[in-house]
Amino acid sequence: MDYVKLGSTGLDVSRLCLGCMTFGEPSRGAHSWTLDDEKSRPIIKRALDLGINFFDTANIYSDGTSEEIVGRALKDFTTRDAVVIATKAWARMRPGPNGQGLSRRAIMTEIDNSLRRLGTDYVDLYQIHRTDPLTPIEETMEALHDVVKAGKARYIGASNMAAWEFAKALYVAELNGWTRFVTMQDHLNLLYREEEREMLPLCRAEGIGVLPWSPLARGRLTRDWNQTSERQETDLFGKTLYTATLDADRQVVEQVAKVAKARGVPRAQVALAWVAQKLPVTAPIVGASKLQHLDDAVAALSLKLTPEEIAALEEPYVPHRVAG
Repeated sequence: MDYVKLGSTGLDVSRLCLGCMTFGEPSRGAHSWTLDDEKSRPIIKRALDLGINFFDTANIYSDGTSEEIVGRALKDFTTRDAVVIATKAWARMRPGPNGQGLSRRAIMTEIDNSLRRLGTDYVDLYQIHRTDPLTPIEETMEALHDVVKAGKARYIGASNMAAWEFAKALYVAELNGWTRFVTMQDHLNLLYREEEREMLPLCRAEGIGVLPWSPLARGRLTRDWNQTSERQETDLFGKTLYTATLDADRQVVEQVAKVAKARGVPRAQVALAWVAQKLPVTAPIVGASKLQHLDDAVAALSLKLTPEEIAALEEPYVPHRVAG
């Protein structure tokens, strides 16, 4: 496993981040396909054995049980100083007023709840999961700054927003001397490349680490077009991401299959290798429900695509409406 700096910080992270939305009690939250404590632990242990030190979860994943499962496993399998833990806030966690969002109250409440569930005194990276149009960005940025100064987070990051919104947040922090975002977790894969237009150039110019989610397009890039999975059938959010451009997307999937066949490797390795080589990507966030998924992900880091292969993979792409 190779390790790189997280954006322009001094923090070393593995070139892969294990996405932990897969872990959680199936009866809690919106996803029936998640893995409970017993089924999650072998995958988390395998990730550690492969050298992955970077784990990303969120308060909303399986109603907080993802954080609980990840926290217990990491405590049993390794030391706190050996891992980099990231989590997120924004989503609704309770009914009624003040149950979601990025107000000072919400942030201060949710960081403490996440730390309790994770069983740690601090997270390495605390991220906002979406923007909150009902809260001034100044209130959000100052609250995040205070979380860092209180020692509850080492760094802060953002996710899922327009480039102009991210630029404004960076400016507000710099103007007031507050802690600056160091990462952007955004939607990027061979089926969705809209982030290449503005967000990736902005992150490269500002020294921001990019942590793409869904680098395999929720598995669509790893199998034949007509194949499906339990997750794909029940993932309502996923259905909103890849439905408007099916004909072009199918051609991309077919190109992945061709390159993979010529290389003699699984399709997942090709799709992930494409994301990993895209600047300024720091660490793609990979989900895993089987041990083989992790082995393929690590192998993808050694797969160097040629310019001709990259051109073939990218050629069928058409513009997509903003999604994610």
